[in-house]
This record gives sequence, C-alpha cells and structure tokens, in this order.
Amino acid sequence: MSERLKMQDPRTQYPQPPFRKQPQAAPGLARKMDPQPDHGETSYTGSGRMAGRRALITGGDSGIGRAAAIAYAREGADVAISYLPDEEADAAEVIALIEAEGRIALALPGDVTDEGWCRTLVEQTVEKLGGLDILVVNAGRQQTRPDVSEVSSEDFDRTMKTNLYALHWIAQAAVPHMPAGSAVITTASVQAYDPSAHLLDYATTKAGIVAYTKGLAKQLIEKGIRANVVAPGPFWTVLQPSGGQTQEAVQKFGSQSEFGRPGQPVEIAPVYVLLASQEGSYITGEVYGVTGGAGVA
Repeated sequence: MSERLKMQDPRTQYPQPPFRKQPQAAPGLARKMDPQPDHGETSYTGSGRMAGRRALITGGDSGIGRAAAIAYAREGADVAISYLPDEEADAAEVIALIEAEGRIALALPGDVTDEGWCRTLVEQTVEKLGGLDILVVNAGRQQTRPDVSEVSSEDFDRTMKTNLYALHWIAQAAVPHMPAGSAVITTASVQAYDPSAHLLDYATTKAGIVAYTKGLAKQLIEKGIRANVVAPGPFWTVLQPSGGQTQEAVQKFGSQSEFGRPGQPVEIAPVYVLLASQEGSYITGEVYGVTGGAGVA
C-alpha cells in the first residue's frame, strides 16, 4: 500500500509552514519549489478506472494539472498536456511519467491566450490520441496586486484570457469531438466564493468559471456529456511563489486552513479521477470544493 493511503493524521501528513521565501518569475517551475510538491509521482496508485480513455489537460506540467495527468495515466488513460514553452522542464517530467505507464503522452507547448492555439491543441489531441473523451481545463494565471489601481489593463486582459477565454475557446473546439459518456472538468477556486483583496482579477475569473461550467453542463447533458467544477485552495503549487502571493504570504501559505497547511496536488487528484471516470456517472453541474475546511458556499 502507498504510504499516502495508510491511516495517519491529515494535519501532519504533509509539510507545514513556515516555508522559506522562494521567488520565481512567472510562470515558474515546480522543480524549484521547497518543499517539492507531491503530484503523485511516487504516491499515486491506479486501479484501471480509466482504461482506454483519451484526456487533454491544460496546465498539465505542474500543480493540480500535473497530478491529474499522472493519476489518469495510472488509471489507464492516454494523456495530452498543454503548457507554456517556459515550462518545458517540468512538462518533460510529466511526459516521461505518462509513458512509464505504457500510455501515449502528447506534449503541447503553447499559449492558451491565443485563440488559434486553443483550437489547434484540441485538433492535435484528437489526431494523435485518436479521439477525446476527457477535457480538463486547468491552466491558470494568478498575480497578486495589493490595490485596484495596480491591476493594469494588461494584467486584467491576460488573466481573463488565460483563465476564462481559453476555457470557452477550448470547450468550443473540443465538444464536437466528444462522444456520450465524456467528461469536462474545470478548475475554479475557493476564490470564486471568498475572494482575497489582492486577487481581484483572478477571483473574478474563477467565479466566471463556475458559472460557465454550470451553464455548459445543462447544454452538454443533452449530448450525454457531464461537466463539473473543482474548486481548490489553498494548494502548494508553483502559482504561489511565482507571483500569486507575496513572498511573506508564501512563508505562511496554508496556515489559515483547518489543517494548518496547504494541500498537496496529489490530494485532489482522486476528485479529478472520480469526475472523469464512469464512477461519476450521475454527477454533473456540481462544484467540488477541496479547500482544507473552508467550504465553497
């Protein structure tokens, strides 16, 4: 049995703050974080729940997207991951982990703020994997700004395009390829329900993701496709030290949760597996909060 699955106190199961300051330029690399996030590299064990499925995950190089990619491969799925070219070093590790499971891995470096690329990455996935039945729209941009006057139009535009426009463009391109039984999963945040003062643009997009996905679910169930939202936070991902939080906040990140620590990406991967697998056959239009006790209401 994986050490992660043995019964233990969840408050002390993973690293607790204080953490050291560790500034990185956005988008950042998980490999440079201290402590290293657990994406399931050695701790996630699959059981064949997604054998033969074809998945596309945006932001699959690190964080929650990486954890989902590892879990899906170990559950038997072929996986395409999209990521920014600057994240190639992290992405290469994920591709190797997928291939180690005997699954097809497809690397898709590019920028999802480009509408044309959003449509191309879907077409490449369908072509290389032979179809598409799981879509995880997860890539996100988060940059802390202490005052509304400091959220520039460029900031606002890039956050909107990364977090919200890309969701629309990718879903619009993907849905025609997805058969009945497929699943769409989006990544929102506790910020959609309890926005922080320093994350105005990010929180706005996350609330939009919730609304968009709930509306999309009502459309897609008519095609036999389910759509759900996962709302995490706080999770130990590279979004935080690469500008998503101040370095002072990074040092105590997760301390406000009921667990006294941030979640690790592997701890949320089973939710993405449930929502993508046939075990989640009666789940659509739902928001799954994984927030360390904060809730999403």
